[in-house]
Amino acid sequence: MPKTDYDEFAAAYSADNEVNLLNGHYERPAMLDLAGDVDGRRILDAGCGSGPLSAALRDRGAIVSGFDLSASMLELARRRLGDDVDLQVADLAKPLPYDDAAFDDVVASLVLHYLKDWTGPLAELRRVLKPGGRLILSLNHPFVYTALNPDGKYFDVAEFSFDAEHAGRTVTYTIWHRPIHAMSDAFTQAGFRISTISEPPISADTPLELRPEGVPHPARFISFIFFALEAC
Repeated sequence: MPKTDYDEFAAAYSADNEVNLLNGHYERPAMLDLAGDVDGRRILDAGCGSGPLSAALRDRGAIVSGFDLSASMLELARRRLGDDVDLQVADLAKPLPYDDAAFDDVVASLVLHYLKDWTGPLAELRRVLKPGGRLILSLNHPFVYTALNPDGKYFDVAEFSFDAEHAGRTVTYTIWHRPIHAMSDAFTQAGFRISTISEPPISADTPLELRPEGVPHPARFISFIFFALEAC
C-alpha cells in the first residue's frame, strides 16, 4: 500500500489540525490533559508535525524539542516555534539524534500506528527518556479497523487505508492496526509500565457546530486511544 507522505499536503493538514474536531478539540486536548503540569520539564515531541502540541506544551512552561519525517511540516513548525527550538528531520524507525536519558517526557501524537514494527522505535523512545520518564501517546483506536473493514479480523496486525478531508483536500492515510493486547505487550517488552489508558470525551469548549450529531455531551465516540506510560 502507498505510504502517507505529509510533505504533499502539509499546509492543508496544518490549517485543518488547528480547528477541526478530531485534532483541535479531541486529540490535542486529551494529550495535554494526560501531560498535566509540565512546567520546567524537557519534552520531546515525536512526530511533531507543524508544532501545535509543542507550542501548547511550551506555553505551559515545558522546554520542547521535536522531530518529524516531513521537512515541509518542520518548516511550518519553525515558523510557529521560532529558531531557538530544537527541531530536526528524523525517522522514528531509525536511531534518533538524541542522547540517552535526555528527556523527562516524550509525546507521540498519532505516530506509532504508521509503523509495522514497534520494537526499535519504542526502544529508542525508552532510551532517550530518563528513568521514570513518561511516554504519552495517541493511536488510532483498534475498533476503527473493524468498523472500516467488516471482513477484517480484530486480533490481526494488519495494514489498511482510509480517506480523510483536510481544508478541502482528500488525503489517503495508510496505517497499521493492532489489537490492544498487542499494543500492551509491545509497551511492556520495551520497558514501559502502563499508568493510564484513556478514551476521553471531546473538550468542553468544542463549538456546537463541530459536536458529533446525536451524541450527548460529554461526547464520547470511537476514534483514538490514549496511553500514558512510565519508563521502568
